[in-house]
Amino acid sequence: MVVGEGGEERDQLREEKRHKKGQGFLLKPRQKPGSLKPKTKQKEKDKCYTPKETAFLEALQRKTNVKTSNSTSSPYAAGLPSPLLSRAQFPPLEMLITSLGSREEDHQERQQQQEQQQQLFLFNPRPRQVQTHRLLIHCAELIHRADYAAARQVVSILTARFSAAGDSADRLAHHMARSLSLRLHCLSGQVLLHRPKSLSDPNSIISVNKLTPFLRFAHLTANQAIIEAAGGRRSVHILDFDTGHGLQWPPLLQAMADRSHFPCPPSIHITGTGEDLSLLTQTGRRLHSFSDSLGLDFHFHPLPLSQSSSFSFRIHPSEALAVNCSMFLHKLINDEGLENLTKFLRAVRGMKPTVVTVSEREARHGSPVFLHRFMEALSYYSAVFESLEATLPPTSRERMMLEREWIGREMEDVVAGEGDGRRERHERFERWEALMRAAGFAIQPPSTFALSQARLLLRLHYPSEGYRIEMARGAVFLGWQCRPLFSVSSWR
Repeated sequence: MVVGEGGEERDQLREEKRHKKGQGFLLKPRQKPGSLKPKTKQKEKDKCYTPKETAFLEALQRKTNVKTSNSTSSPYAAGLPSPLLSRAQFPPLEMLITSLGSREEDHQERQQQQEQQQQLFLFNPRPRQVQTHRLLIHCAELIHRADYAAARQVVSILTARFSAAGDSADRLAHHMARSLSLRLHCLSGQVLLHRPKSLSDPNSIISVNKLTPFLRFAHLTANQAIIEAAGGRRSVHILDFDTGHGLQWPPLLQAMADRSHFPCPPSIHITGTGEDLSLLTQTGRRLHSFSDSLGLDFHFHPLPLSQSSSFSFRIHPSEALAVNCSMFLHKLINDEGLENLTKFLRAVRGMKPTVVTVSEREARHGSPVFLHRFMEALSYYSAVFESLEATLPPTSRERMMLEREWIGREMEDVVAGEGDGRRERHERFERWEALMRAAGFAIQPPSTFALSQARLLLRLHYPSEGYRIEMARGAVFLGWQCRPLFSVSSWR
C-alpha cells in the first residue's frame, strides 16, 4: 500500500490537535475539588433527617462501639456514598452480618450472607434507599443484641419518616418498621391483638390474584404440568393441599373442557384440604357450579388438614393422581426441623402419584436466627415492592390493600414471629430439590408450551420489562429483574 506524500505529517498534526484539546476518550483532565459545578436538582427529593435525629444516630453509633470499616470492598463504600451514613457512621453490612454473636458460622452460611448483600446492592442503587436500608439493618442488629431501648428509638424515626403512601422504598420501610415494632412488643411480653394468619376475604384473594402475576403464574404452570401428566386418562384425581378458595382450579376445568385438547373430557375429582371445613364446603359448591356450566363430570371432597395425616380418601386404580402443593410445603417446617415435612413427602411418594407440583417463594425465611431472616426478607420484599411499583399506579387503593393485608402480614410473620407462631418459613428451590430427591422423586422439566404460556401471561397482563421467566435445574422461576421470587416444579 502506497501512502500519499505528507500522510504521516497529517496524522501527526491530528494527534497534536487532539492532545491540545485534552480530549482523549478515556483520559479526561482531572478537575480540582473546588472547580466542580453544582449538580442539577434531582427529580426525586431525598428525605433529610433533622439535627436531633442525626445527633441521636451518632450517639447511638458511639454506644455500639463498632469501628467503621474504610475498606472499598463493600459495594456501599465503593460506589454508593450517602450523607446520612457519613454522619451517623453505621457499621457496614459485612460487619453487621458477621457480628451475630459468639457462635462461629460455617462456610455455607457466610456464602448465603454474601449473596444477600449482593442482592441488596442490586435492588437498591439509589443513595436514599441505601441509607434507609442501612438504618433498618442497624435497628434489626440492635434487636438481635437485645438493646431494645435504642431499637425503639430507631423504629420511632422510621415510622415517623415513612408511610404506606410513598414510593416503593418508603412503603417497604414503613412495613418493615411495623414488623420490627411488632417484634419489640412481642419481646417485651405485651399482649397483642390477634391477627388472622392468612387472607380470608374472597375479594382480597381475588385482588391478589388479579393485580400480581405471582399466584397466576404458579397456578398456570402447575395446571399445565397436571394436564400434560394426565394425558389421555379417563379419570383425574387431584389432591390439593391448602385449597383455600380454590382459585387455581377454574382455569384447569376450562382447559379440561376444551374439546380441541380433550375430545372426551375426563372425569375430575378434587380432594381439597384446609383448616376451615366450612370454607372448603363453600369452595366445593362454587367449583361444582362452574364445572356444571362446562358440562364436566366433577366431584369435590373436602378434607380437613387434621384428618389428612392419615390420607383418608379413596383413589381408584384407573385414576391419574396429581398432588398439588401450592405455597404449602414451607408450612410443614418448624423449629424442631424437617421431620414432619420428610414424613409427608414419603407418604405422598407411597401413593405413587402421576405428578406432584410444588410452588414456593424463592426466599430463605426458615432460619432460626432472627438477623438472617431479616436480611433475606429485606432483599426479597425490596424486589416485590419494586415490581408492584412498576405494575400498579402510585395511588392505587388495591395496591395499598394488597401490601397491607398480604405482603405486610407475611413480613410481620417472618420478622416478628417465633416458635409455633411463625408460619412463613420459606425456602429456596435448592432446599426443595434436595428434599424431593431424598424422598424418591425425580424432577419433570416443563414443556416448551408451558414456558411459552407463562411468558404470554406476563406479556398480556403484566407488561413490565422487569418481570422475568426463566427455567433452571428443571424448574420454572418468576423473578423481578435478576431476583427470583417464585418457583414452580413438577415431580414424578
